[in-house]
Amino acid sequence: MAIILAIESSCDDTSAAVLRDDHLLSNVIASQKVHEQYGGVVPELASRAHQQNIIPVVDAAIRQAGIDKSEIDAVGFTRGPGLLGSLLVGVSFAKSFATALGKPLIEVNHLQAHVLSHFIDRGEPKPQFPFICLLVSGGHTQILLLKDYFDIECLGTTIDDAAGEAIDKAAKIMDLGYPGGPVIDRLAKEGNPDAYTFATPHIAGYDYSFSGIKTSFLYFLRDRLKEDPEFIEHHKADLCASIQKTIVSFLLKKTERAALDHRIRQIAIAGGVSANSFLRSELQRICQKHHWQAFIPPFQFCTDNAAMVGIAAYFKYLKGEFADISLPPYTRGGKN
Repeated sequence: MAIILAIESSCDDTSAAVLRDDHLLSNVIASQKVHEQYGGVVPELASRAHQQNIIPVVDAAIRQAGIDKSEIDAVGFTRGPGLLGSLLVGVSFAKSFATALGKPLIEVNHLQAHVLSHFIDRGEPKPQFPFICLLVSGGHTQILLLKDYFDIECLGTTIDDAAGEAIDKAAKIMDLGYPGGPVIDRLAKEGNPDAYTFATPHIAGYDYSFSGIKTSFLYFLRDRLKEDPEFIEHHKADLCASIQKTIVSFLLKKTERAALDHRIRQIAIAGGVSANSFLRSELQRICQKHHWQAFIPPFQFCTDNAAMVGIAAYFKYLKGEFADISLPPYTRGGKN
């Protein structure tokens, strides 16, 4: 049995979790509201907030888990990718905490953690290898083939913007506030997804491109606003439903093709955009059509959280893969 303390600080959420093997004991998240007025995450403000939050968040996670810090067997932490200032806070705290306790460190790739969140014990079936995972967030969009916990092949990725970034940009164009994804999801439920069509690029293989979709949406609104300055306000729900359908359909079309080409019958989604209700329902529809099995994470594991870092750290703990205290954080890339 192993008790893992996990720390996540890659962007604007400070999170700490405690796991006993693959069972989650606590998962505490402190979100930062300060970025809403700026329409996006401000790195300097994010790192300052992490400094304020890290100690009380870790303390709360340990207390909620009902353990003493002396019982911790290892400390897992997000090493990257992410914002450098934010990562430095979590990495530095993890190193100091582990050193003070005389416990080993385990470095975790943020993207792997999102995917491996499916293996947190919830008393429900877990994916069986091999399976395909669509990892989709504000910063990343990838189709991954998992052959084992850390044997992951990237079949396709975005060549420019991420899907979540495209959704947030559409929300910003319509002045819906930040973060825009949840607002578009909510308004889209009241609209017609077939009201408008927007161009999707023809990219070879399983790769994506979302910059063209953003441009198509922007030009469409520019032309309509010339005719009716209140066009967005009058058609907000239909616009949200249509741009959401365009992006989700584009995502799942290639995911479905990858599964067919590789003869995979289990499909998972992960990352912040996996909380999108239309993406979740469309994945289930496609899987039912092919008699595949869909794996959709609980909402609490979609956005950045330390529970996913903890499960990834647990599997590394079983392999004896510990990190040297000299390892620095990285902002992009790293082992995938």
